[in-house]
Amino acid sequence: MNPSSERLWTTSFITLTLCNLLLFLGLQMTLSTLPAYAEAALQATPVQVSLVTSLFALSAIASRLFSARAMEKGGRNLLIFLGLTVSLAAVAGYYFAGSILTLLLLRILFGIGFGMASTAFPTMASDVIPIRRMGEGMGYFGLSTSLAMSAGPLIGLSLLQGPGFGSLLLGTAAVLALILPLGFRLSAALPAGHQEPPAAPAAAPGGGVYRRLLLPGLLNFLLSISYGGLLGFLALFGAERNLQHIAYFFLFNAVAILVIRLLSGRIYDRFGPAALLIPGSLFIIAGLLLLSFASTTAALFPAALCYGFGFGSMQPALQTWMIQSVEPRQRGLANGMFLNSLDLGVAIGSMLLGAIAMYTSYAVMYRYSILAPVLLLTVYLAVSAYRQGHKRKAPMAGAATQPSRE
Repeated sequence: MNPSSERLWTTSFITLTLCNLLLFLGLQMTLSTLPAYAEAALQATPVQVSLVTSLFALSAIASRLFSARAMEKGGRNLLIFLGLTVSLAAVAGYYFAGSILTLLLLRILFGIGFGMASTAFPTMASDVIPIRRMGEGMGYFGLSTSLAMSAGPLIGLSLLQGPGFGSLLLGTAAVLALILPLGFRLSAALPAGHQEPPAAPAAAPGGGVYRRLLLPGLLNFLLSISYGGLLGFLALFGAERNLQHIAYFFLFNAVAILVIRLLSGRIYDRFGPAALLIPGSLFIIAGLLLLSFASTTAALFPAALCYGFGFGSMQPALQTWMIQSVEPRQRGLANGMFLNSLDLGVAIGSMLLGAIAMYTSYAVMYRYSILAPVLLLTVYLAVSAYRQGHKRKAPMAGAATQPSRE
């Protein structure tokens, strides 16, 4: 084995990780702040507030339906630059949105642009990561997404509550614009994909590509439901509980994610997804429960740490699982399904939890959101038990069909 072929931290991998960090940072700076802005400035109802998040997510899903096909045909650079241009145009339009309808239309436009760019970067990253270090590599790459998911809301809420809405949009546009010069560096010559056959943990025997991606995609969807509740309503929960520094939740969430990501990739490569999904689900359940009862800023810390440990370990495990379940040329499809299941969970979670909050409170809403990780854990354990039982029965059935030697 050529040692150079096992290098992970190449210039291409570092640049792709940085681009992905900036892309999701720009997204998260507005994803958690626009709902609060819509309620305060545009007098949006809780259902309309949920649409600010869910319409973006659904349009991103629709955008990826053709983005994955374009990736297979070699159109990744076009997707990046077109997607960034559309996203920047939408961010600029937020400033002039004088009604909730206009804001929602711009959210759809932003989702289309984001869907294009977000499909390209993880697929390109999986092409430069050595096969034998895929879990570790995607763990580090996914760290950029998770850190942005934690740091972005913190930065966005600080800008919205400090300098104001205009500064928030200017900062978001600057972050997205930084990707453009980095993208030109990627245009040179990234490999078309690994030629080695990837391992396929938990792949159903004889199943098609969609069948192999169904279970991790469903688990990722369930994981994202509670996250949709955090993005859409955490600032409003803070106002309900009179918590002055609700953004600290995202800060400590980011710390927990950073710590667990240093270990999770290697744990996945050695022990597989179960070693991360089972304890990760329990951490998320604990984090949501602690958050729902938080009445002081100090009470946010353990809730954020628990949620960060859970989310930060499970999300890259599911993404790596999906990538390793397909052929190299289908990685665009796998990454598209990963991101689509994430966005669908955020969209559905935002709408369902918003409806619950309308009739109860945001605290009660977070207690209901615990049902999603509980269902995730139940589904994973049930499917794993079924597959283990199927494997045990197969050798016994084979032995029963052998002719007797007596």
